[in-house]
Amino acid sequence: MTASTASLPIITGAVSLGNARRRTTGLVMGVASALAFSSSGPFVKPLLEAGWSLGAALLVRMAVAGLVLSPALFLAIRRQRGFLRRHWRLIVGFGLMPVLGCQLFFFSAMQRMPVAVALLIQYLAPVMLVAAVWVRTRKAPSALVLWGSAVAMIGLVLVVDISGASFDLIGTLLALAAAVCVCAYFVISERAGDDLPPLALAASGLLTGALVMGVLCLSGILPFQAPAVTVVLAGAEVPWWMPLLWVAAIATTLGYAFGVMAVPRIGSRVASFVGLSEVLFALMFAWIFLSEVPAPIQFVGGALILVGVVLVRADAASTGNPKGPAAATPVVPAP
Repeated sequence: MTASTASLPIITGAVSLGNARRRTTGLVMGVASALAFSSSGPFVKPLLEAGWSLGAALLVRMAVAGLVLSPALFLAIRRQRGFLRRHWRLIVGFGLMPVLGCQLFFFSAMQRMPVAVALLIQYLAPVMLVAAVWVRTRKAPSALVLWGSAVAMIGLVLVVDISGASFDLIGTLLALAAAVCVCAYFVISERAGDDLPPLALAASGLLTGALVMGVLCLSGILPFQAPAVTVVLAGAEVPWWMPLLWVAAIATTLGYAFGVMAVPRIGSRVASFVGLSEVLFALMFAWIFLSEVPAPIQFVGGALILVGVVLVRADAASTGNPKGPAAATPVVPAP
């Protein structure tokens, strides 16, 4: 009896250490995902300005990334009989909302309003997750979560300077739709696990999005223009395929891969706030490759975003539940 009792703290300590390592790994993956995603804009922007259509750029981006990750999907299908039949709802939901919907809605909003305003609305997703749980459970979030949300949003406003912007109703609705798709990204990703491997989810979602985008382009609903042009990056002229290869095979592939692996480890709520670091990395890439120097106030905003993330993360750690309350807010029905 004495021996058994003495061993319990050791086992508990080992479990706690394992959970801590899992959460740390998830945070690192979340930041890596944001870093990868953030490089897409500065690399795609010169292509669009040089004559590429949005449909063409997004189709190549999703298709190549899906093919790179397709071995994970192939292995999942081989290991589980009826894999696609069991998980098709989540796969289609992931392909239509986090993959296709988010990009289409955001870029459509960007054509009607300043990029900064569209970004600000899209990155309301973390607060929308917190608010959705508050309404659904009728239980107010903790003070740390509320303060973290407020500080992070103030920082976001400073980073994406919206001074002088005018209001556009349709653009605002499109940007809000993009924010809902971002919420779906974090919530659906949280459903990944042993039964639905994260990389298989990412691969199938990307291929689904590419398939739908292909139909939209072939039918003429979206224009498809992909001229052989040269673009300027970091002061040097490069062929069109170089930035596109980076965006598709590196930025998008790693962004979705690390993202879907991070969310089950740290939860949709914390992951959504960590995702705000994407806008900070985007400033860095625009500074390096497009010579767009950030203003001092943007650095202040970046610091506030980090403080907000730390506060939300501290709440998750204090409750001992890395997933947080956002885990109770399903966006897509379970299969």
